Amino acid sequence: MSAAELIEVVLPGQVEPEGLQLRRGPLPVAGAGEVVVEMEATGVSFAEQQMRRGRYFDQPPFPFVPGYDLVGTVLAAGPGVAPSLVGKRVAALTKTGGWASHVLLDAADVVEVPGGVGAAEAETAVVNGITAWQMLHRKARVRAGQTVLVHGANGGVGSLLVQLALAAGARVIGTASARHHEALRRLDVRTVDYRTEDVPRRVRELAPDGVDAVFDHVGGRSVIDSWGLLAPGGTLVSYGTAATRDDTGSKQWPVLKILGRVWLWNGLPNGRHAYFFNVWAGRAFGKDRFRARLRADLGEVFAALERGEITASVAAELPLARVADAMRLAESGTVSGKVVLTP
Repeated sequence: MSAAELIEVVLPGQVEPEGLQLRRGPLPVAGAGEVVVEMEATGVSFAEQQMRRGRYFDQPPFPFVPGYDLVGTVLAAGPGVAPSLVGKRVAALTKTGGWASHVLLDAADVVEVPGGVGAAEAETAVVNGITAWQMLHRKARVRAGQTVLVHGANGGVGSLLVQLALAAGARVIGTASARHHEALRRLDVRTVDYRTEDVPRRVRELAPDGVDAVFDHVGGRSVIDSWGLLAPGGTLVSYGTAATRDDTGSKQWPVLKILGRVWLWNGLPNGRHAYFFNVWAGRAFGKDRFRARLRADLGEVFAALERGEITASVAAELPLARVADAMRLAESGTVSGKVVLTP
């Protein structure tokens, strides 16, 4: 790959993974307040899987460059940016645009990666880590001694939720397919097989008085069951609609249904709370506040990585040119951890 050209992956429409296209062009130029980041690692998240199907609720119109987050080195800085930032390894939350060899970003949106954290390791903890941290500590406010339920405990966000909850002193119940139970039990997670067991009944057996928090990425019927499993004063955090990934029809409707339920549930006089979490929602309160919170919380996640409280789980590293293989692997449901794309 030439250092003098841009290579990016384009999603042209609702296509199979093999329909993703590589596009070449000139390198971006940093303007005032901007930096050009040479990508070292970007990831395949569930968001891109939904976008490929036209199912992500606020995705841009086709064609566009996917890529929810990235880690890379600052190659150039525009006017108004500290020259000392050039050469630094940084992370950024992008929503789209990360699947490229070079990415133009606002300098205010990048967060420095500690020297002891590698690129692929850091990549696993950007969107997944910030999502897990903010749901656990800013929404559910989980404390030592509480019991939490994590759906998809082996997934990208779920695995970090499990580890961060354990680090906070909580007891964890995790749903996953049977192949992942041994690894979860080694962490002292109480496992539930969502494919073969009645999840609500099994969770009630493990936590007869209810759980203090549920983290639900499944959506659909699962959200209703999750609400019913809460103890008095408990918190439900819904953050996805995985159950509707392959559905047809409106991509907004599954989210709108959850938002409607959240509104109704929060009006009930039982002391329980519900949220639909979107990492971008904080921008409504101002970019500066959003950036400051992102910087602080991602710093906490990277610190947890350095301390060994959480472990980066990289399922595979594949080059951008093999993005179709990376997408198929991520969608297969057979891997634990994150599929990472590299230059």
